[in-house]
Amino acid sequence: MSTAAGSVEPDFAQSANPYEDKIVWRLNSTLKPTHLKVFNDSHKHAHHAPMANVASKETHFRLEIVSDAFEGKRLPMRHRMIYQMLGPEMQAEGGIHALQLLTMTPSEWETRQGSK
Repeated sequence: MSTAAGSVEPDFAQSANPYEDKIVWRLNSTLKPTHLKVFNDSHKHAHHAPMANVASKETHFRLEIVSDAFEGKRLPMRHRMIYQMLGPEMQAEGGIHALQLLTMTPSEWETRQGSK
């Protein structure tokens, strides 16, 4: 897969966490986030019956993404952008089952951090 910038995606087959690594690589190379945090929560769901036969064991992720690319876009469009980027992994047999997304612009992130 290529990004908008045209760079070719590395082969993550040898990685211990190929889906997590793909997520980080795709989001960094496409959105150029000022903040990116990926929580691989798959272990919290491993005991669920449907997850027993999933080969990858990487199924559930929470993502915090702060990027200028979200400027002027409403929440549904931001989420669609992420779903489109990760579509192949979400559609793959045994691929990503769930994404929890926090998508913010840098100014929204600053406001959020100031209110904590």
